Parts: sequence; C-alpha cells; structure tokens
Amino acid sequence: MKQLNLSVIILILTATIYSCSKVETPALPPPPAAIIDTILRGSITKDTTLTSDKVWILNGYVYISNNATLTIQAGTKIISDVTNKGALLIERGAKINAVGTASNPIVFTSGKPAGSRAPGDWGGVAICGRAKTNRSSTPVIEGGLDRPYGGTDDLDNSGTMRYVRIEYAGIAAFPNSEINGLTLCAVGSGTTLEFIQTAYANDDAYEFFGGTVSPKYLVAAYTADDDYDFDFGYTGKIQYAVSLRDPAFVDGADAGNGIESDNDNPPTTAAPYTRPVLSNLTLVGSNGAANQAANHNFGNRWRRNSRFVIRNSIIMGYPKAGFSIEQDGTAQAYKDGISIFKDNLVHAVVEPYKSGSTVITATDMKTKAESEGCTTYTDPAAIALEAPFNLTAPNFTPKAGSPALTGANYGGDLDAFFTTGTFRGAVGTTNWLTGWTRFFTNGQ
Repeated sequence: MKQLNLSVIILILTATIYSCSKVETPALPPPPAAIIDTILRGSITKDTTLTSDKVWILNGYVYISNNATLTIQAGTKIISDVTNKGALLIERGAKINAVGTASNPIVFTSGKPAGSRAPGDWGGVAICGRAKTNRSSTPVIEGGLDRPYGGTDDLDNSGTMRYVRIEYAGIAAFPNSEINGLTLCAVGSGTTLEFIQTAYANDDAYEFFGGTVSPKYLVAAYTADDDYDFDFGYTGKIQYAVSLRDPAFVDGADAGNGIESDNDNPPTTAAPYTRPVLSNLTLVGSNGAANQAANHNFGNRWRRNSRFVIRNSIIMGYPKAGFSIEQDGTAQAYKDGISIFKDNLVHAVVEPYKSGSTVITATDMKTKAESEGCTTYTDPAAIALEAPFNLTAPNFTPKAGSPALTGANYGGDLDAFFTTGTFRGAVGTTNWLTGWTRFFTNGQ
C-alpha cells in the first residue's frame, strides 16, 4: 500500500472538518417589489456610496456615524421597508453628500407601490450637527432616533444636499415626538442645502432645532403640520422657499401653519433666541377650499419668545390668519424693532393680522406692517401669481403687472447671503421649480 503524502492528508482532513461544521445562513426574506438590490440597516461606520444603478432600501433606522460620509449619486432612489419603517440619520461628525441635478434628482420615498402610498410610510431624513442651541444640556433628537446634537461650532459642516425629494415621511415614535420630512438639529452654516422638496410629510416638512444652517430653494408641499418650524435658538437664514397646502390633508391633532416658531416651550429667554432671517418666501394656504379640513391655520405663527426677520415675501390663502404673533415677549420684540416684518404681500381668508398678546393689537400690527413696505389684500387674485392654488400643477410665477414683480428691499438685516433682485416671493420670472420637483395627488 502506497503511503499518502502528509500534505495531502492534511488537505483532506481540513475539507472534511469544514464540510461538517459549515452552517448555512438563512436567506433574508425578499424585499418589497422584488427589485431591491441593496438593503441598508443599523449603523454605517465607513464611507459609503449609494449608486444610481440600484434601488436602495432603508430597513429600520439607519445611522451614518463614526465621521463617515454617505455619498448618494444623482438619480438614486431610496425607499423604505414597508414593515420595518426606515429613517436616515446623519450623526454629529458624519456627512451626507447627496447631489442630484435638476434633470436627475435624488428621491427618498415610500416603499409601497404608487396608488397605495401614504404620509408616514417611513421616517424621513435627519441631520445632527455641532452648532449652538439654547439648551442648557445636550439635547437628543426626537422621533425615537435618540442621538445627541449641538455644540459650539456654528460653522460645522454636515455635508451637502442638492436636488433632493423627500416624499411620504413622518412616522411618530410616540405623541409629540415625530420624525419630519427633513429634521435639522444644530446643523452648522458650513452645510449646503439647496433645491430640496418635501411632499406629504406626516408632521413638519422642515424643522430646525437650533443651529445656523442657511438653505436656499426649499419646497414644502402638502404638509400635515408646519411647513417651516423653528426651535431652540435657530439663527440661520433662508431665501427662496415655497409652501403649498393640500386642503384635504392636515394633522387632526395639531394646527398646520406655513411657519411656526418658538424660542422654547414653555417660553424662556434662553439664548441664543430663535431668530430666523427669511426672505423671498411664497407661503400658500388652503384658501377656504370646499374640502378644507378644520386644522389649517396661519401663514406665520410667531410665539413663545421667538424673534424673526421676514422680508420680501408673499403670504396668501391661509384660512385663519396671515401674520400672527402670540405671547407678550414675542410681540414686544416686534414692537421694539428686534423682530422685522417688512416689504411683504399679505392675505388671509379671515384675518391678515392676528395678535395673541396684550402688547400690540391686530390693528396696530397692520398699521406697522403697512408703514414698513407691506401691502394687505382682501383677494389673493390681486397678488396675481399664475396658478398658486393648483395642487398638481402649481405655478408661483408672477403674472405680468403683478405687485410681486417689484418692491423688494435688501437693506438692513439682509447680508451678502441673500441674492438681490426686484421681485417679492420665492419665484421671479425664472421658475426654479421646473424639472426636479413633483406635485401629485396623495397616494401617488
């Protein structure tokens, strides 16, 4: 009998042991629609790129952490698992680099097929930065995401989002703790946010918790709660922003506003004060439509010691009020000139101006606003935009002869961040919403 080579014997024994000890990994259940190539879950701790040749799925809450950068190619589609609803959080120190184009935007949306989608099908996108808030201890992001935010670096850079759509977001972890379409927690001014649309968010479209991030070209379509919500010492700037309300859709437990702003709750004088500096907004309400739900509210709701600057903007079609101030501290800042409301076009179905304080009356608010370049309208048609109330094909461009084509003023509080021009509202003669936005019926 021939003697086997020792190395051959070792190879045979190794193969035998491996074949006996190998455990088969159970296959994952097929993802929705059976077209998903890649599933994202848990924490991503190294630089990762989502390519546009795949459809990506968020399976539960996904965290970008450990100073990693998430890069998303133009044209990429990211959807949520239907059962284990997803959300995307960029943690402090991490970055997102999601850069689409006008012809090829990045889309975050529901994992359900068109026709069965609904607000709250998934969480949304959130970013935690290291800029200042007015909290005395380190706050934690709400909605069950449970990550800290804030710091001392107002120049902090959390990356870039450009030409991005976020649809059907807004699940609630528990009452009064929801995820918004885009949640921005202490995000610094080094971050770039431009050409972003939310649609059918089940809470706020955009909520800013402190920070200094200064976006341009934002669209909030069909939001349940507030389109632009400011809290905890947000001091950034926004130029060119649109909101459009679906009369049939609103949060049944809360009031839907174009803007809602608080210093904090309950109101304190904690610094920095919430004081967004805003110019060239077009905020369009439900305008008393036949199918209008009861909780549609105000175009601007400034309360709880919030301060503000809003210039060169259009507020129209809100059923209860256009420009509303609540609480004496908020009103006193406006009366003293710390808060600014100038050069705006104002309309509301019931009250263009509303006071909820003892410091200033609604009549005095109107007088002050009109003495500072504002014009009040009883008919929104007089503002003469092309089709501001059309839900599926809106056009916020001013018609020929519209008062919105002139009257803009960029002195005072508006620094070099703001692009100067002659028109008021978010859109002049060039419609920057063309091509990358999507306006549609709920469910589609």
